[in-house]
Amino acid sequence: MRILQYLTRDILLHTVAVSFVLFLVVFAGRFIRYLAEAAVGSLTGDVLLPIMLFKLPGFFEMILPLGLFIGILLSLGRLYAESEMVVLRACGVGPGRLAGYVLVPTMVVVGAVAFLSLYVAPEGSARAQVLLDNPRSAEGLHILNEGRFRKQRGGHYVTYAEQIDEDGVMHNIFVFEREPGSQSDIYNATFAREGEIVFQESTGRRYLELRGGSRYQGEPGELALEEIQFERYGELIPESQGSPRRTSKVQAMSTQALWQSSDPKLRGAFWWRLSLPMMVPAIAIIALALSRTDARRGRYAKIGPAMVVLLIYFLGLTQGRGLIESGQGPAVMLSVHVGFAVLSVVLLHWESISRRWSAVRV
Repeated sequence: MRILQYLTRDILLHTVAVSFVLFLVVFAGRFIRYLAEAAVGSLTGDVLLPIMLFKLPGFFEMILPLGLFIGILLSLGRLYAESEMVVLRACGVGPGRLAGYVLVPTMVVVGAVAFLSLYVAPEGSARAQVLLDNPRSAEGLHILNEGRFRKQRGGHYVTYAEQIDEDGVMHNIFVFEREPGSQSDIYNATFAREGEIVFQESTGRRYLELRGGSRYQGEPGELALEEIQFERYGELIPESQGSPRRTSKVQAMSTQALWQSSDPKLRGAFWWRLSLPMMVPAIAIIALALSRTDARRGRYAKIGPAMVVLLIYFLGLTQGRGLIESGQGPAVMLSVHVGFAVLSVVLLHWESISRRWSAVRV
């Protein structure tokens, strides 16, 4: 029992420490990306912190398995490097019993990852999506500044609004746009009585809706000028490729909705969520098997090869998700789990397997 408590405490402490470092790295990278979105006007500054807080569970569902994997490597690697594992072997703690000890903290992480990936992370993404879908959470690209001309797209897009109400309705709007043409640039000037940013739930996109105005189009040096009068005019607000609005739609759906959906893309997302806790026991045993080292090589000797194995595992799951999204069944993703589960058992008993194989050859 004392050995179990000792190993559990040591593994969990290493897991927490590694996960905290990984969290800082991931959080900083994601925050920088959101700051870039705010810098170009796709997000307002006051929603950055709430969105990041709602996204925290989604960070940890990926960080905890990796943190446990590295934590087991460091914890048991230290036992091997300091010859403590020799004492445990002398006390009758073989590979199977040691795997049972390691699976105790592993089940704690499995429960945490399952709770995060299946329930907490989708709920947080859904709340973040509410903020992202709010028209007033975007500024810059198409939200106008009251009483000021604003240049965008290198000066090819100029906007002006005389007055903006508290509910976001803009009055006396002017929009000037310069578009490249086949021979010369085309200039568009739009005047509208009022307008606002609207969100279309069916497509998940945002539009600048202008009401009661005129649009003029022409080329420099040409006498012809096209005039269009409109009661309502909508223009799509483009989203960048890595915009959080484009990447959070599936993440914001509940696990039950993904399970009940027949859309292959949503089915792939469901099996991906389910795969995160499923992979934890296998990678824990693989880390246990690959943590074998000695005082000469040190506790960090097997981290490189172990990370390669983990990367192959993730690539296999990613490929399986892609096949599910293309219309195939989950057999490929399940086969990846089964294959690495078998690999973990083989690596765990590799010493005895190699001895028996040598005896058979002799």
